[in-house]
Amino acid sequence: MMSDATPTPTPTPVPTVDGHPMRRGGCPFDPAVGLAELRAEHPVARMVFPDGHTGWLVTGYDEVRRLLTERRMSSRGEILRSPIPLPMASSGMAIPPGMFTAMDPPEHTRYRRQVASWFSARRTRTLEPWMTELVDRHLDAMLAHEGPVDLVEAFAEPVAVAAICELLGVPTDQREEFGKAVQALFTVHSSAEEAISGWQNIGAVLARLVRTKRAEPADDMLGTLAAGGDLSDEELATIGSVLLVAGYDTSLNMIGLGTFALLEHPQQYAALAADPEGLAPKAVEELLRYLTVVHGGAIRAAGEDLEFDGHRMAAGDAVSMSLAAANRDPALCADPDRLDITREPVPHLAFGYGIHQCVGQQFARLELRIAFERLAARLPELRLAVPAEQVRTRAEMIIYGVHELPVTW
Repeated sequence: MMSDATPTPTPTPVPTVDGHPMRRGGCPFDPAVGLAELRAEHPVARMVFPDGHTGWLVTGYDEVRRLLTERRMSSRGEILRSPIPLPMASSGMAIPPGMFTAMDPPEHTRYRRQVASWFSARRTRTLEPWMTELVDRHLDAMLAHEGPVDLVEAFAEPVAVAAICELLGVPTDQREEFGKAVQALFTVHSSAEEAISGWQNIGAVLARLVRTKRAEPADDMLGTLAAGGDLSDEELATIGSVLLVAGYDTSLNMIGLGTFALLEHPQQYAALAADPEGLAPKAVEELLRYLTVVHGGAIRAAGEDLEFDGHRMAAGDAVSMSLAAANRDPALCADPDRLDITREPVPHLAFGYGIHQCVGQQFARLELRIAFERLAARLPELRLAVPAEQVRTRAEMIIYGVHELPVTW
């Protein structure tokens, strides 16, 4: 007699990815090759980390967003593993006091509260005249040269450096060495010694600066925090280092890569140039979503055994969440692989999500909005000075972007 029971389907085996995908395909603006296929078929997959540990790679928008609010996921630096072969990841360097990005509550909460008010939406709005003057000053300097010029060197880098350094209170004559140290810190091919030296150089300069702020109070961020007396010199230097590194490299590359993307979509750049003030806020949100410059995404580790979407994650398992793949998920918006600066903003994950969402996101939005707004308003005929295929991308860096962007007008 035939049974009417429906056979139980055999579950599809979860694939294991050998390392976090980093190789870009034909389009320099798309996420690494293979991430879209993983997201469609296995939004939660196994992955072998550079140190040989087998953990997890998460690529779906809903899955990433839920994991970023999962209380059983830990951000403690001593148990995290880098999904890409960064030199600092193998250095065994201890997490210094004040590195709140690598902590869980309550330590994370205590440190974050110290700086959160400096990046509030209300305070950020008061900085708009200052930021506009800063951006226009560097555009004036760039326009003083006949094209072609490298937009990264002439505009993106000096704007990004000046914005975060002036907020923190870093003197002009100490800024150049920060850029060199950051490059060593975030270049995959740097040695561990070069990366550690880069981080220590940043910390040493900030430690000297903190001592100066203690003796001569100032109304910048470091000066105000130093005057408060709640944080030690080491804590202040580390907090300053974290904010400086994060604020400098991400903004620099969003301006450079974002301009490249707009120029390679000339109708989009023309639309922005026709209405820079009206379209710039939407353009920034769309570029953040479309480009998502952080290669490795968000990293966590399971603080205890847990079940997630039918997968058993054991305590200590490393988890890498691809923000770039999540932000191109059709579950987030229609036609996600198309750049459309007129799109109504969607809740993208370029700044992360949950308690570790980027504390400086409102400041970054202001900086990017004014940079793109003033660039398009003052240079409506901006164009690439070389074929697009000659623009060198930063595939070897933890923050994706372009090394240089030759432009003319």
